[in-house]
Amino acid sequence: MTELSGRQYGLEYGGYRATISSVGASLRELSFHGRDLVLPFAADEMRPAFRGATLAPWPNRVVDGEYSFAGMDHQLALTEPRRGHALHGLVGWLDFAAVAEDSDRLVLGATIEAQAGYPFRLQLSIEFRLDESGLHWSVSALNTGSLAAPFGTGPHPYLVAGGGHVDDWTLELPAGSVLTVTEDRLIPLGLETVDGGEFDFRSARPIADTFIDHAFTDIHRNADGVASVRLLSSDGIGVGMTWGTDCPWVQVHTADAPDPGISRIGLAVEPMTCPPDAFNSGTDLIVIEPGGSASAGWSIHAL
Repeated sequence: MTELSGRQYGLEYGGYRATISSVGASLRELSFHGRDLVLPFAADEMRPAFRGATLAPWPNRVVDGEYSFAGMDHQLALTEPRRGHALHGLVGWLDFAAVAEDSDRLVLGATIEAQAGYPFRLQLSIEFRLDESGLHWSVSALNTGSLAAPFGTGPHPYLVAGGGHVDDWTLELPAGSVLTVTEDRLIPLGLETVDGGEFDFRSARPIADTFIDHAFTDIHRNADGVASVRLLSSDGIGVGMTWGTDCPWVQVHTADAPDPGISRIGLAVEPMTCPPDAFNSGTDLIVIEPGGSASAGWSIHAL
């Protein structure tokens, strides 16, 4: 019998181990010499929210589920009922099929069929690959329909630095600007500099009790265009995440929850090709022409 999270695919290389679940092309487990790097969940468990999921054809929110594109108005299903938005795309609960499988590499595929609110068809290919430098995770989308399609993507892992909670860990986040949002519905308001404020983690410092559920940009990168986030425990071990210029944004969330047993037990770090509500703002929105494609990728490694 297939587990609730779908078919399970195990990858390994050196000290790295990963398990991918077919539902949502989700990273269910990632460890290094037995130490968790992401917050795992059970195979026969409905994936908690979007933990480890692949997000497409948009990450984050479309406000009110409404947008206009190419002169047409669209209404998406409201999948974040409490706030009244369309959340994290259309593939979170799709069951992906294996296209290629090896001991250290997996490619999953699925099609976003034209549907109410998104009358475009995209063929998705999601690759997970392990090597000595960690897990490399990428998304490619091919437009197999007849209409140009709006598109964005990103992942939704919850990083784990070690024992304890988010409050106990130190974060280095090289972002100079934060997207402010309304308190109740997280609707984007505008960019502000992080200079010296509560969201300034450009120099590594403890997260402590800071609440974060924001998108960041103006990201400092190395000479090769690579951005790097580092999350460390008090004993100096931890986890890092890197990505290239295809993701000019990153959402970070301290995963606060009413239940203290699951609150702040992992830090969501979500590189994104576009910011929240890009279907309306148009900011960094990718438009894939018929027959065209777009891709983005990111990596997770032990520290």
